[in-house]
Amino acid sequence: MRFHKAELFFVLLIGLVGVGGAFAWAAFSAISGGIIVGGPEAAAEFAFMSAVLAALAVICALTLVLPIMSSGLRERGQLKRMTESLSVRSQSLEHAAITDSLTSMYNRRYFDEALSEYLAAFRPIGKPIGMVILDLDHFKAVNDTHGHDVGDEVLRQVAECLHVFTRYHDVLARLGGEEFAILSPNITERQLHNLANRIREAVSQLTVTSGNVTLRVTISAGIAIWDGKESGEELYRRADKQLYEAKRQGRNRVCAA
Repeated sequence: MRFHKAELFFVLLIGLVGVGGAFAWAAFSAISGGIIVGGPEAAAEFAFMSAVLAALAVICALTLVLPIMSSGLRERGQLKRMTESLSVRSQSLEHAAITDSLTSMYNRRYFDEALSEYLAAFRPIGKPIGMVILDLDHFKAVNDTHGHDVGDEVLRQVAECLHVFTRYHDVLARLGGEEFAILSPNITERQLHNLANRIREAVSQLTVTSGNVTLRVTISAGIAIWDGKESGEELYRRADKQLYEAKRQGRNRVCAA
């Protein structure tokens, strides 16, 4: 078995202390007339050897053992800080992987995973799940006319509006571009329609300033209630179909499957 350098130095230190203790005991025995004879001269020699070994033990501790212990403690501290830093970075990367950097909403990846989990959990208990797909009307014209900075501000304000009107267990996501989605469990079709319509009305009241121009935007929405059997992709297609129907009927409206 291979010993670490610190372990060998520790054994050496213990040996020096042990031998020094033996010489100290011998000196005491010589002085007190115990089993070791020799009188004061022998006692002085034993005491001197004990002092020398004690000094060597101190030197060994200070020059060999202590530096290794200090180095080990520093390395442990550095390792702990690195581990904590990596943990924070890992959490940041994990958060970044599932959120949209512009609006801080969840992204399409998280939305799809949440949808699968909700369907798996609600299928055995027969509870409804609602989906809303929302899209900003004529958003390309906003970017083309006023620039992407203004367009980004519009997206942020719409995202804040969605947060205001939804419940804590609803899943909100920016699916891409100007398209958003809401996954709302345990809700009826009428409640879902009312939710989408309140959001539509609130968005129509938003104002974004670009120079001397005040912009107003609208959204169209399509909603669908899960039938308890279809897949998440099928539910999404039904809601998305209703979104296109809302666009076809003139935009700034909600259509239900």
